[in-house]
Amino acid sequence: MANIKSAIKRVEIAERNRLSNKAYKSAVKTLSKKYLQSVTAYAAAPTPELLTDIQTKLSEAYSKIDKAVKRGVLHANTGARKKARLARVLSKSVTA
Repeated sequence: MANIKSAIKRVEIAERNRLSNKAYKSAVKTLSKKYLQSVTAYAAAPTPELLTDIQTKLSEAYSKIDKAVKRGVLHANTGARKKARLARVLSKSVTA
């Protein structure tokens, strides 16, 4: 543990930021999983209702990824890559 007052403060700030970043990353993963489950259900039995559900879950995931990038939790290229992968899963299931 640090002995200097400023070093102690930096440790506390780093821990606070780590927990905040962890929450954002966890939310991104959760929304991505929900989206992927919806795409799988749609691929098994395509219906217009499931397609609208997929679109809403995709927009939620995109929004959370964009917020994580804006806050510096994710690098901009990482956010773009995650969004591209989500979009590619949908395009493969719709065309196939």
